[in-house]
Amino acid sequence: MTDTSESAVPAAGALAGIRVIDCSRILAGPICTQTLGDLGADIVKIERPGMGDDTRKWGPPFLKDAGGQDTSESAYYLSCNRNKRSVGLDISRPEGREVLLKLLETADVFIENFKVGDMARYGLSFEQLRERFPRLVYASITGFGQTGPYAPRAGYDFLAQGMGGIMSVTGEDGGEPMKVGVAIADVMTGMHTATAILAALRHRDATGRGQYIDAALLDTQVSWLVNQGLNYLVGGTAPTRLGNAHPNITPYQVFATADGHVILGVGNDQQFAKFCRFAGREDVVADPRFATNVARVRNRAESVATVAAIMRARTTAEWVAGLESVGVPCGPVNDIDQVFDDPQVRARGMQQSIPDHPFSPEGVPSIAYPLKLSDTPAEYRRPPPILGQHTEEVLGGELGLPADALAKLKESGVI
Repeated sequence: MTDTSESAVPAAGALAGIRVIDCSRILAGPICTQTLGDLGADIVKIERPGMGDDTRKWGPPFLKDAGGQDTSESAYYLSCNRNKRSVGLDISRPEGREVLLKLLETADVFIENFKVGDMARYGLSFEQLRERFPRLVYASITGFGQTGPYAPRAGYDFLAQGMGGIMSVTGEDGGEPMKVGVAIADVMTGMHTATAILAALRHRDATGRGQYIDAALLDTQVSWLVNQGLNYLVGGTAPTRLGNAHPNITPYQVFATADGHVILGVGNDQQFAKFCRFAGREDVVADPRFATNVARVRNRAESVATVAAIMRARTTAEWVAGLESVGVPCGPVNDIDQVFDDPQVRARGMQQSIPDHPFSPEGVPSIAYPLKLSDTPAEYRRPPPILGQHTEEVLGGELGLPADALAKLKESGVI
């Protein structure tokens, strides 16, 4: 489906004037390009006609139309594809690749997440394109990168979480390994790739040379083991699962209260002393087993049991309000419906509605870009496009392909 009625929407963001040709799908690549789009870049999303991004079918739930019926647009797809234009183009066909090459003549960035070697078979690898497009920044996202024994394997977030160690430290002590509740390896790879693209664009503007970015889910997952990874590299012992507890500080976890649960996040000895005074238990901070964080970690079982008994004496509301008043971090464990009703989340504008979707003119819900830029704030110019919505706009109106050429490409299924 195409729509030629929509004119190009000007952007005033920091990346206005940057065009990205996006041949990625699922999550890591789309998160990357949505981030660039939020900051003003023009994102042209290439999708196979009649199929599109796999995540369009990852539901329910699906976006409802004006009559309350499911549309073809899944919530998963909507989560990472705003501020883009969809062009239906089959790059597995020679005619489609010719069109893609014409698009690359207008581009600053090309991003793809095909398996290693696929783009080379199409004549679209970085090495095959660099002479023709010397200023192009080319980013590839794969499961395991372009080198190493696992490079040919297909990569998925769940596998990266398992192989990259995060599942070994997530979950209850003695329980089964647990993945994070969102595809965090995908998300973090997308964010790191966006940062690398910005660095490469700055280098390109200074030198005139584009470059290749090799991004891998496993590499990214290993990189954000952060303190847990260094705990092993420095201490020599592999960390284990501690449930909601912190490996290096305590008490820093969820505790049961008189009527629910609360997060107590004591980050230093001064905060622990304040907690004990508020609780009326200065004897605890005077105990040498608990007086310092080092002592509390070394005597974790006893210190946690002591704090747990204290926490059960008051309600969640009493702990949250009281500890906030004395400067000790403490907060509730919100369900997701409570998150979007939270006054701080509402004040920060973290829920947005993007108007003018073809299936839902009143607006598509969206989770905001999280950072607040004073001069070039993120903008929500376009709702996530339906499949092929902008094919004629981009290929005809901007690329200049004549109507008869477009008709021929459409008849043959290339667009």
